[in-house]
Amino acid sequence: MYRDTNKRSLVKGFSWRVVATTTTIIIVYVFFGRLDLAIAAGALEWVAKIALYWAHERAWFKIKWGRKKIEPFNLWFTGLPLSGKTTIANAVYEELEKLDIPIERLDSKDIRDVIPDIGYTREDRNRHMHRIGHLIKTLQKNSVSTVASFVSPYKESRKAIREMVQNNIVVYVKADIETCKKRDTKGKYEKALKGEYQNFTGINDVYEEPQHAEIIIDTDEVAVDEAVKIIMKFVKKKYMK
Repeated sequence: MYRDTNKRSLVKGFSWRVVATTTTIIIVYVFFGRLDLAIAAGALEWVAKIALYWAHERAWFKIKWGRKKIEPFNLWFTGLPLSGKTTIANAVYEELEKLDIPIERLDSKDIRDVIPDIGYTREDRNRHMHRIGHLIKTLQKNSVSTVASFVSPYKESRKAIREMVQNNIVVYVKADIETCKKRDTKGKYEKALKGEYQNFTGINDVYEEPQHAEIIIDTDEVAVDEAVKIIMKFVKKKYMK
């Protein structure tokens, strides 16, 4: 899907005015045989139509009939480490950007880079999820939707997010633990098994599967492209029809 940039729209509008005004000049000249009258008519038409178009647009800007507001929503991607959350969330975010709606991307790694002292205990994670919830809530007050990807292993933190934000869509990115290990090029699972990492979800900490996820993507069976289509279809049907 492509959309016109502001520059392209401006050039298109200008080129159309040139074509329209030139047509007016030719018609007047053919009927009256006077070039001066034709040019004057063309100039008058150029100014008048620009003024009328401006007034017309200003009037319709104030009329709310026929306009539908897209309510801000939050796509919450949850799943085991290396289940595919970030990859799918990034792809969905790119598709949503093409629709020219206010949208922001939130990922666990980026947030932890900004706030590096966040712990991994259940209490720390739940407190952290409340911070994220407040951030999303603030963005939604400014009509900004969000695509968020966090392991969020505990049911109480996901419940808190659902209660704090509006139009929350939980996307459970499901993957077998063995599949996640195979995708682990940095050896995090291996380090967790050796005890080098504590509170590592799926190894020495629990992951409580969502019981009421709006969308479930099993990455053992569904490719990224297909997952994006499923999620985009859901979002468009629910919020953009």
